[in-house]
Amino acid sequence: MSSSFSRGDHSVRVYIDRGGTFTDCIGIVNGQPDIVVKLLSVDPINYEDAPTEGIRRILEIATGRPIPRGTKLEASKIASIRMGTTVATNALLERKGERSAMLITKGFGELMKIGHQTRPHLFDLDIKRPDVLYSKCIEIDERVTVDVALGDDKDIGTTAQGLSGDTVRILKPLDRGEVRKSLQGLWDEGYRSLAVCLAHSYTYPDHELQIAGIARDIGFPHISLSSQLTPMIKLVPRGMSAMADAYLTPTVRRYIDGFSAGFQGGLGNATATRCQFMQSDGGLVDFKRFSGLQAILSGPAGGVVGMAKTTYDTKDNVPVIGFDMGGTSTDVSRYPGKFEHVFETTTAGVTIQSPQLDINTVAAGGGSILFWRNGLFVVGPESAGAFPGPACYRKGGPLTVTDANLFLGRLLPEYFPKIFGPNEDKPLDSQVVEEKFVELTRRIKEETGIDKTPEEVAIGFIDVANEGMCRPIRSLTEGRGYDARNHRLAVFGGAGGQHACSIARNLNISIVIIHKYSSILSAYGMSKAEVVHEVLEPSSEIYSVESLPRLRGRLSAMQKTASIELVDQEFRTEHLRFELYLNMRYQGTDTALMILEPENGKFEEAFLQQHQTEFSFTMPGRPILVDDIRIRGTAHDGRVEDELNLVNQISVASAARVEIGDPKSLAKVYFNDMGRVDTPVFDLNQLSAGAKISGPAIIIDSTQTIVVVPGYMATILPDHVIINAKITKIDEQREVNVDDTIDPVRLSVFGHRFMSIAEQMGRTLQKTSVSLNIKERLDFSCAIFGPDGGLVANAPHVPVHLGSMQNAVRYQHEVNLGKLKPGDVLVTNHPEAGGTHLPDITVVTPVFDETSKEIIFYTASRGHHRDIGGLGGISGNPNCTSLEQEGALIRSFKLASEGHFDEEGITKILCEDPAQHPGCVGSNSIQDNLSDLKAQIAANQKGSLLIRELFAEHGTYTVQHYMAAIQGTAETAVRKYLKRIVGLRPGPLKAVDYLDDGTEIHLEVRIDPVTGNADFDFTGTGPESYGNRNAPRSLVFSAIIYALRAMINEDIPLNQGCLAPTNVIIPENTILSPSSGAAVYTGNSLTSQRVTDVVFKAFQTCAASQGCMNSVQMYGGQRAKPGEPFRGFTFMYGETICGGSGAGPTWNGVSAVHTNMTNTRVSDLEILEKRYPILVKQFSIRHGSGGEGAHPGGDGSIRAFEARADMTFSISSERRTHRPYGMNGGGPGKSGKNLALLHLESGKKRWVNVGGRGIVQLKRGEQLWIYTPGGGAWGASEDVTISHIVDKKQQHWKGTGSLHTFAATQNES
Repeated sequence: MSSSFSRGDHSVRVYIDRGGTFTDCIGIVNGQPDIVVKLLSVDPINYEDAPTEGIRRILEIATGRPIPRGTKLEASKIASIRMGTTVATNALLERKGERSAMLITKGFGELMKIGHQTRPHLFDLDIKRPDVLYSKCIEIDERVTVDVALGDDKDIGTTAQGLSGDTVRILKPLDRGEVRKSLQGLWDEGYRSLAVCLAHSYTYPDHELQIAGIARDIGFPHISLSSQLTPMIKLVPRGMSAMADAYLTPTVRRYIDGFSAGFQGGLGNATATRCQFMQSDGGLVDFKRFSGLQAILSGPAGGVVGMAKTTYDTKDNVPVIGFDMGGTSTDVSRYPGKFEHVFETTTAGVTIQSPQLDINTVAAGGGSILFWRNGLFVVGPESAGAFPGPACYRKGGPLTVTDANLFLGRLLPEYFPKIFGPNEDKPLDSQVVEEKFVELTRRIKEETGIDKTPEEVAIGFIDVANEGMCRPIRSLTEGRGYDARNHRLAVFGGAGGQHACSIARNLNISIVIIHKYSSILSAYGMSKAEVVHEVLEPSSEIYSVESLPRLRGRLSAMQKTASIELVDQEFRTEHLRFELYLNMRYQGTDTALMILEPENGKFEEAFLQQHQTEFSFTMPGRPILVDDIRIRGTAHDGRVEDELNLVNQISVASAARVEIGDPKSLAKVYFNDMGRVDTPVFDLNQLSAGAKISGPAIIIDSTQTIVVVPGYMATILPDHVIINAKITKIDEQREVNVDDTIDPVRLSVFGHRFMSIAEQMGRTLQKTSVSLNIKERLDFSCAIFGPDGGLVANAPHVPVHLGSMQNAVRYQHEVNLGKLKPGDVLVTNHPEAGGTHLPDITVVTPVFDETSKEIIFYTASRGHHRDIGGLGGISGNPNCTSLEQEGALIRSFKLASEGHFDEEGITKILCEDPAQHPGCVGSNSIQDNLSDLKAQIAANQKGSLLIRELFAEHGTYTVQHYMAAIQGTAETAVRKYLKRIVGLRPGPLKAVDYLDDGTEIHLEVRIDPVTGNADFDFTGTGPESYGNRNAPRSLVFSAIIYALRAMINEDIPLNQGCLAPTNVIIPENTILSPSSGAAVYTGNSLTSQRVTDVVFKAFQTCAASQGCMNSVQMYGGQRAKPGEPFRGFTFMYGETICGGSGAGPTWNGVSAVHTNMTNTRVSDLEILEKRYPILVKQFSIRHGSGGEGAHPGGDGSIRAFEARADMTFSISSERRTHRPYGMNGGGPGKSGKNLALLHLESGKKRWVNVGGRGIVQLKRGEQLWIYTPGGGAWGASEDVTISHIVDKKQQHWKGTGSLHTFAATQNES
C-alpha cells in the first residue's frame, strides 16, 4: 500500500454501526480494498470511544502511517462519516438519560404514568409497568378543546383556527406569570431539560410556544415541544415522545460533542467533512440536528437500508424479507420497493409517535435460553445476555441456541477468537455444552420414556427456534395478504447464516440472499442511505374536489420548507427528491393509511386500492378524511451508485462452471435424517464468483458462518452468496408410518404452528372488520378447535373469551351434528349456548375432510359488536332485568348455507327481533354488524386454509394426533401446579367474597394430591340477580382458566387441557348459573372479576385488585325526528377505567392499571373530544386508595367528564360497598364511588352520589366523576421481614414495529 495520501478521490468515507456489544466500521477509499474493523463498543482500558478508535484504525490502514491512541484525528483526511448508534436506545433501556421535567395541562399530571391504562403482559399479577422518564411534572392551568357539531357550548371561551382546520375553543388562556414562576422553580432545582405537552397542541401550539419562549428567557438549554416534534393527534403518545426527547437528546448531544472533540478542531469546524447520523426512519441527518427521538432505532435502521439497497432488484421487483438475527433478538422487516414506516410504536415501554422504519423485534436470538418445560421444547424469550452468556462462553451460562449450533458442529471454535472465560483468553467451551446436552437428554428420557440422542435434542431446539422465528415473518407477510413464497429472504446479523436455509424451507421461500457484509450490514447500510428531512402537519379536511386545492397548497408550502432545510445542509437542488403523503381514513374509523402520491396524482384512487389490498374491502359513499399531511424530502451527495444487478448476476452464475478448489477443512456437522457427517468448510474470501457449493457445507469468513444444509446449493456472486433449494419440499403426506408416540420436538413445532394460525386469523379479522371495537380496540378472539369442539389454540387475546369460546363451539357441534354441509357457517351469542354477554357474537365454521362428510376441525372467532339493540337504545342497559332487554338473541343460526350469506335472516335477528320487546329498539349499526360478521367469516376461512395446508403437509391423523397432544401439555402443567399447591396446603382451599348487593360467592377447592384433579365447588353462592349481574357458566370457566394461567406463571398453551383436571360445581339458579332468560350483561365485566378474586383468595395468591371494570357508556343525539317514537341515539361511546392492582408476597400493587379479566385501552382524550361533545376534566391517580401494608396495594384512578351538550351516561361498577380484600394481614383497598356535579336552577351546584350502576342524565356543563377502587395490600405494615423483600429490577424490552404494536393492542383488549 502506498504511504502517500491526499485529499480528493483518495479521502476516506467511513460508515459505522455502534451496537450494544460490537462496533462495526467500514472505510472506503477509491482504488483500495474496503477496510473492515470490528471492535468492542465498550473497552475503557484501551480506548474511550469505539467509533473514534475505529476511525483511527481505518486511517492507519488507509494512510499507512501509525496514529497513536489518544491523538486527535485529522478530519481533513475524511470525506464523510455516517454513523448509526445505540446511545439513545441504551439510555432508554437502561434508564440513564437526562434528569428532566415535564409540563402538561392541568388535570393530567400523571397521565404519562397511566398511559393507556394497560398492563404489558396479560397474565402478570406482579405487574411491571414501565416508569416515566421525567423526574418531576408540573401541571399548567390552561385548557383548549376542539369544537364538535353536537356541542352546545359555543358561548364559552374564545376561538381560533387550528393548524388542522378545526375550530379550537380556548377555555382557559395561559397564565404567563404562573408559568414563569413554575419554570423558575424548576431552574432553581437544577433542571435543564424540559418536555412540554398540552392538550390539543397538535393543532393549537400557541401555548406551548409561549412556554418555550419563557423557558429560553430563563436559560433552559433544551426544550422539547410535543407540537414541534410530532404534531399528530393523541396526547399520550405525543407526550411520551416529548418526554423521550427531553430525556435522550441531551445524552445524545453529549455523546456527539465528545465524539466531535476527538478530531482536531472538532467536527463543527471541519467544513470538508460531512458527519451524519442515521435516524429511526432510515434517513441520515447532519450531526448538529440529530436528536434523541430520532435516534432510538438508529442502528437497526441502517441494517434495513442496507438490506433493501443490496437485495431488492428493480429488474423483477420481487419483495424482500429482512431477517436480522443477533445475540438477544431478531429484527424482521419487509421491503417491497419502498420503505414501510410506522408512526406510533412502543420501544422500551415508551410509546413513540414519530416516523420509524417498520422493524419488528422479537425475543429470539443466539442467546435465547433452551428450556424443557411441561413436555415441550421451549426457546426463550429469556436470554443469557452478554453475561453470563451461553454455556460455551465459560461463565456458567445456560444452554442457548448458540450452544445448540456449537454442539451440532454448525459453529467452529477454531475460527473464533480466544476471548472467553473469566480471563477472556480461552476458546469456546464445547465440553461443557456436550455435558449439559447429555444431562438434558437424560432428563427428557426420564420424564417421557422417549429415547433421543443429545444431537436429536439439540437439533430439536433449533427446529423449535426456527419455527418460532417464522411466526413474525408469517404475520408480516401472510397476515397482511402477501404470500411469503413470493419473497426473497435476505439474511444478515451475526447468527442469521446458521439458520437461513431452515427459515427459508419452513416458509417455502426459494432464494436466500446473504451479502458479503451481512454480519456488518447495519454499518454498510449507512453507505447506501440518503439524508432525510420530514415535515408533518395535522389536517381535518374531508378529501373532495373542493378540498384538494387547499391540500395541494399546503403540500407545496411544506415541500418548500423541506427544500430550504436540505439546501441549508449544503445539498444542491438537483440532488433533492420529495415524496408527498396524505394520511387518509374512512370517516368513523381510526385506521389511517399513509398514502404516497401516485404518478397520476390521484390520492383517492391510491387510497382505495391500498385499502382493498390491506383490508380486503372499500366503503363506497363513505367520506374519506385526511388526518395528516406529510412531506419526506431526501438528498444525496451526488455520487453515482452502481446499479444493483442481482437478477442478471444470478442468471450468469447459474450457467457458469467455476472450480471451487479444496475446502479449508472438514467438520463433523449434524443434520436431520443424516446424523453427523463430514462437512467441507470453505473460506468465502477464497471462492470465486460463479462457484457453486452443494450442501452439506459451511462457508465462513472473519465475521460470519453460513450453513448450507443438504438439498440446498450456495452460489457465489461478486458481493453476495445466493442459496436456493436444489430439491423441492416433499409434498406427500407423512402418514405412512402411523406412530402413536408423541415426539416432543414435533409437538413443540406444532404448538407454534397452531398458535400462528390463530394469530393470523386475528390479523385477518382486524384487517377486514369495520367497527372501532374490533378494528381499532381489537376486542375479539380467534381460535381453532378439534373435531369434537375442544379448544386447540387460542391466542391470548381477551381473558373473558379464554374458556368460554370452547363452550360455544361445543354447543354448536352437539346441536348441529349431522346437519352441516361444507360452506355452512354458524353464529351464536346466547349465554345458554356458551356465550358470555350478547354483544360478544361468535361465528363458527366447520371444516370437512376431502369427502365432505366428516368434520375434521372447527375455526371460530368472537367479536364484540357495540350495537345489538336493547332497552332504551342501549345494548346491555344496566336497568335490564331480562335477557331479551339486552339486545338480539342468537342461540344457533346458520349465517351461511353452503357458502351463501343469509343477510336477510341475520338483519331480522339484529334489527327487528329486539324491537318486539317493550321499550327496546334494534341495532342502529346494522351495516357495521354485517361487515364485521363477514370479517369473522373471512378470519375463520383463513384459519381453515392454513390448517388444510398443515393437513396436506403432515396428514389428517398426525395433525389431529398432535392437536390432542398439545391439549395434554396444558393439562400436565395445571396438574403439576395443583399437586404443588396441595403439597404446600393440604385440605380444602376456601374463600368467600361479595358483590355490592350483598350476593355471596363461595368457593371450595378440593385437590387430589395423587392425580392433581381438583373440584372447584361454588356451593353456597347466592341466588341469581334481579338485574344483569348474573354470569353464565361459561364465564366461570374463563375466570378459572385465567386465574390458573396467571398463578402457574409459565407460557403454557391456552386450550381445553387447562380445564381438564378441574371439575366445576355450580348450583343451578345462582348468580353463576342463572335460570333461562336472566339478564347477564354486566356479569361479563363485573361478576367475572369477582370470581377471579375468589379464586386468588382461595389459593392465597395475592390481595384483591380493584375487582371492577368501571364501565361508562355515553349516548347522545336522537335518530327520531320531533314527534316520532324514540329510535335510538346518533352516537354512542363506551370505555372501562383502570384501578389499583393487588399486592403479593414479593410485590407492591400498581396504581391506575387494568387487572385480571380486562386490559382495554382508554381512549385518548384528544380523540374523544374531537368526536363527541365531551370534555375530559381529569385523569389521575387516586392517591391513598390502595391498601396499607408491608406491600401496599396500588391506588385507583380518578376520571372526570363534562358534558358539552345534554347527554345520557350509563354506569356499571362494583366495589362501591365491599372493599378489595388485603391478604396475610394487609389492609383492604378503598372502595370506589361515582359522583355527579349537577346544576341547580338557582345557579348553584351540588354533588350527588349516583351509585354503582344506573342511567344518569347530564345537562350541558354538568360533570361525572369516577373514583375507582384501590388494590388490597399484602402483609401487615409492621411485618419487617415481608416489607424488606425487594422487587425485581424492572426490565425494559425493546419491542418495536407494527407486529409488536398489534400484539400489544390485542393484549390490551
